[in-house]
Amino acid sequence: MKILLADDEPAIHAVVKQLSSNQGYAFCGASSGAEALERYAEEKPDLVILDVMMPDMDGYHVCRELRSQGAEVPVIFLSAKGDIVDKGIGFEAGCDDYLVKPFSPSELAMRIKALFRRGASPQAADKGVIESDGLRIDLKKKKVLIEGKAVALTPKEFMILVILASHPGEIFTHEQLIEEVWGKEYVGITSSIAVFISKIREKIEKNPSKPRYLQTVWRFGYRFGD
Repeated sequence: MKILLADDEPAIHAVVKQLSSNQGYAFCGASSGAEALERYAEEKPDLVILDVMMPDMDGYHVCRELRSQGAEVPVIFLSAKGDIVDKGIGFEAGCDDYLVKPFSPSELAMRIKALFRRGASPQAADKGVIESDGLRIDLKKKKVLIEGKAVALTPKEFMILVILASHPGEIFTHEQLIEEVWGKEYVGITSSIAVFISKIREKIEKNPSKPRYLQTVWRFGYRFGD
């Protein structure tokens, strides 16, 4: 596994490089947004860590550019700003996680491990492919098609869709989805499930305001179909 870090602070590079070495990951770095896009094209990393505030191009812009290119790599934002508005902008830009500076290296390591986990449910793994009313999810290739047309989902979006689609009609609470996707340690910390559901709907639903796949069950959570 290879990690790309884009940050203009040498101290952050030192921390993430050491963390990568300790965990057995390869490491490559960039000090600006433009350089991050260049290094991504050259290195093809398995995970990208982006500082929000960087010279010439901020992390939000870099993430949007990666997603527009069809990149499905997991992305973690690093930022000194931790309010809900900034986090919302980050998730809207296409990130999978958001960590506020200063951060604990052990917490970053934990989040990286969570993103590298690709564990789908045993039921889904046995099937290999999930199909429902024009939607096809290929679990091995991690591909999603709507009426035969490919849809680009981020890793976290894909995991949420697989969890729900693997249990049609079953209601999952916000807490259950957070535990399944991020891990038990994130329950009560991450509260962005609604943002992810909204992004997935925009990509797979004909009418996101009247979803046929990802449905909201008021005061309880979400389910796939009914």
